[in-house]
Amino acid sequence: MTILCGSDEQAFKWTGDVSAARSLQTRLSACVIRENRWSSLQCVAGADVGFEERGAITRAVIAVLQWPTLFLIEYAVARLPTTMPYIPGLLSFRECPALLKALGQLSVMPDLVFCDGQGIAHPRRFGVASHFGLLSGLPTIGVGKSRLCGEHVELDDYEGASTPLLDRGECIGRVLRTRAHVKPVYVSIGHKVDLDTAEQLVGEATRGCRLPEPIRWADGIASRRPSFMKRL
Repeated sequence: MTILCGSDEQAFKWTGDVSAARSLQTRLSACVIRENRWSSLQCVAGADVGFEERGAITRAVIAVLQWPTLFLIEYAVARLPTTMPYIPGLLSFRECPALLKALGQLSVMPDLVFCDGQGIAHPRRFGVASHFGLLSGLPTIGVGKSRLCGEHVELDDYEGASTPLLDRGECIGRVLRTRAHVKPVYVSIGHKVDLDTAEQLVGEATRGCRLPEPIRWADGIASRRPSFMKRL
């Protein structure tokens, strides 16, 4: 695990202080690298987090796929007791411990991770994709199913249509329609990837469905959907 900006690992953990957590997000957002810092992609991963037992257990799944074939190579499931309540804007403190545990169980380390959630398309520019990217040192892309912040113009209805997501004059992501007549996704930089590349990779990883295949695999395994489980 890699911690950037000279931060101690404890600084990334939930302490129960909401104000301190928000301040930490603002400070650490300056550590996010918004340019490509990888040379080639051999395999990519999808990361998904859910909750079991009425929220008492945090479940993280990381599925590793070959690139660009998107054949499943390996996956890991980690379950940990949930250590904090649901607080909008601070979900990464809740989710990252289980994500890191799942990452540590892999024998094949991905070159890049698609995260089900926001990267810098976040009020303090530090969503789960950025938080996990800093903790792991891996390039990450945020792929949100809904808009957390920012505004955008009306999006055309054809596959591949995109428009900037803007917040206070800053472009924080792209709204991308990955399938015609289907709700768009919100693509943003997580860590070590620029926005143009993030949008391109999401498009290349999406095969006829709304979400990129790596995230669909992680979600399918987490939910034990028969269509995915029978392919394992």
